[in-house]
Amino acid sequence: MSAITSVIVVGAGGNLGPTIIDALLASKKFTVSAFVRPESKATFPPEVNVMKADYTQPSLEAALQGQDVVVSTIGIGGFPIQKAIVDAAVATGVKRFFPSDFGIDITAETIAFFPTTKEKQDVTDYLISREDVISWTTIKTSAFFDWGLKVGLTGFDLANHKADLLDGGEAKFHTTNLSTIAGAIVAILSVPQSYEKTKNQVISIPNHEVSQRDILTALERLTGEKWQVTDIDSDTLIQNAKGTPAEPFAMIRAVLFGKVGLGRLSGKPWNSELGLPQQSLEEDLKLILDGKSP
Repeated sequence: MSAITSVIVVGAGGNLGPTIIDALLASKKFTVSAFVRPESKATFPPEVNVMKADYTQPSLEAALQGQDVVVSTIGIGGFPIQKAIVDAAVATGVKRFFPSDFGIDITAETIAFFPTTKEKQDVTDYLISREDVISWTTIKTSAFFDWGLKVGLTGFDLANHKADLLDGGEAKFHTTNLSTIAGAIVAILSVPQSYEKTKNQVISIPNHEVSQRDILTALERLTGEKWQVTDIDSDTLIQNAKGTPAEPFAMIRAVLFGKVGLGRLSGKPWNSELGLPQQSLEEDLKLILDGKSP
């Protein structure tokens, strides 16, 4: 492994990018850049080089010049553009590419329920076809734990102590903190053995395997009170959201937390191998309730 000194985060102003940038800076091992669109109003720490590009090939190559690693955190709607970013990465000599595939395992069943997941798989397949000129690592996380609880995606209203449980809330799923994702990237880029072992690999790094019911039980114990629970049928959730801006998120909730049960990751977790800290469900929930995470 030749030295990794420069890392650029694409889609850096989104939900995950800032946490990754903070972890890279905290490690004091890398020159860190943020890649955003020209119209972006996102702000970053003064140590971060901000690169603005319009996703044309010349602008992409200019932004990636001199970078060792690209970490893509592009969100829904932008997955296909990653192929152009891969091409620019190859043209500028980037060594490792992390595609924006922080989510669930992609199978025929997953694609049937949530077709945009195929766009993620297409990017990994494209990277596989370019392995002779660039290496890659895909990190699987399933649901974002701390962020999902904070914004209500997981079905919990933390301020008002309410819970929406899908199909009884019994389906088990994996879930990962934003800080764990960032920590995994830093570990892979800092430790030569980890860098080599994760070359051209799909890895998973879940913090917890839980159900909505497990989370509810822990939240009630931590807050010392019973929460107001609403039972929701996942089929009804999807049907009511059809054709509205809420449809993608309804599909995500149904696939992850409902009876479909596609929120579990396959394969062995890499947490221990990468030296990632592990906390109990209640320890993580307490940090979230106290406003210390994410």
